[in-house]
Amino acid sequence: MRAALAFLTVLGRAHAPEPSALRWFGPVGLALGLVLGALWWSAGEVLALPVAAGVVVAADLALTGMLHLDGLADSGDGLLAPMPRDRRLEVMRLADVGAFGVAVVVVVLGLRWAALAAQPARPLLLGGLWAGSRAAMCAAMAALPYARVGGGLASSFLDRRPAVLGAVLGAVLAVVALAGCGRVGWSALVGLVVGAGCVLALARRRVGGYTGDVLGAAGLVGETVGLVVASGWTA
Repeated sequence: MRAALAFLTVLGRAHAPEPSALRWFGPVGLALGLVLGALWWSAGEVLALPVAAGVVVAADLALTGMLHLDGLADSGDGLLAPMPRDRRLEVMRLADVGAFGVAVVVVVLGLRWAALAAQPARPLLLGGLWAGSRAAMCAAMAALPYARVGGGLASSFLDRRPAVLGAVLGAVLAVVALAGCGRVGWSALVGLVVGAGCVLALARRRVGGYTGDVLGAAGLVGETVGLVVASGWTA
């Protein structure tokens, strides 16, 4: 678990990616979501809801070291911009961010903030969605081919068995947590699956599989769609 915590968050010492960490992706996501959920509730008690929502969005970026946000930006440039297929992975490897990446980041962060500000604090909702997004990452690693021939950050996770275990455990934790939110939670779960699934399907079509950037993008988009769907119940 220490390896997963160090890889997915800024807590603990930096740890090189290893396959055994995958089985703990779900528990780490659940813990992170519950911490953010508790912050959401406590900040909402003393701050205006839009401000509390902004605090939660910022805290999530800080605790994850913007690892997944970086993947979202790179995926936006590589998957959405019109270019030949053999150029997409090269563009995703570059350190700079283009217009497509910036636009995707602005839209996703804006929707996360708006969705949090539009509904009452639900710590279990964040716990379930954050566990589910990490389960989606593991499921992608178990089901899809790795797209980079020369290797990359996610190539250290090329072991199907811990990926399957991580996907199953993360999914169970997500379902249990979201079930505590009733129909809001079940709707958010559907949104999570649809959002992450669309990103992974696009990556499969355009680059032939997943990369570390794609996994981060799928997780963030899945969480965001889940939050937006959940906020619809209070509209």
